[in-house]
Amino acid sequence: MTRRQVVALGGSLLRPEEAEQRTAWFGQLRQLAVHIEGNGRHLGIVVGGGLPAREGIELAKSMVSNSARLDEVGIAATRLNATIIQQIFLDIGCDVAPIIPTTTEQAAKLLDAHHLVVMGGTTPGHTTDAVAVGFARDAGAGHCIIATNVSHVFDKDPREHEDAKSFSTMTFDELASITGIGKPLSPGASAVIDPVAVGWAQNSAITLAVLDGRDTSILEQALDGKPFEGTLIQ
Repeated sequence: MTRRQVVALGGSLLRPEEAEQRTAWFGQLRQLAVHIEGNGRHLGIVVGGGLPAREGIELAKSMVSNSARLDEVGIAATRLNATIIQQIFLDIGCDVAPIIPTTTEQAAKLLDAHHLVVMGGTTPGHTTDAVAVGFARDAGAGHCIIATNVSHVFDKDPREHEDAKSFSTMTFDELASITGIGKPLSPGASAVIDPVAVGWAQNSAITLAVLDGRDTSILEQALDGKPFEGTLIQ
């Protein structure tokens, strides 16, 4: 079991439209943080922007056409979400970094000194999936977990296609044929994994795991090195 791990938490997991479920999920996430710290492990968490990012970008679009500037709106939302989770951990006395790092290099250094580091986005041109892969690379973690609101990687969108096929394991080439590789998403757009993240992970030989982060027990299984329901990409 590795002592340094990185998780990308999709912004959709914060679910501002589902207050009751969100409160329960936050409580389970705190328990997971205590479990990680109690075992002497170090965990980096990169939080996506979710609904606040999409709404902010949509609002700005009426006056802002530059995609990098729209990305900055989304990045601000990710750092707001990261601050919420950081403060939830601080409130119960977890050893979490007291600042929200703005680069993966800074985050990796903070992970030397703290059991938990929470961050959001960094610069325009990629999503927090890619930030998590960069964090894993800089922290010397060999794998990165993408916790999102789907259970696996599918060959097509399961919300639109009843015959969508899921994968339990796949290669990076197979993943790239579905998501693309290297090409940035447009501001506010989403994919099961950011194509930029796919390219960075492949180049850095970082194994990826995709799972449904709404069930924190699945995330805990993956972090503990146990079999989990999801997709392993290597």
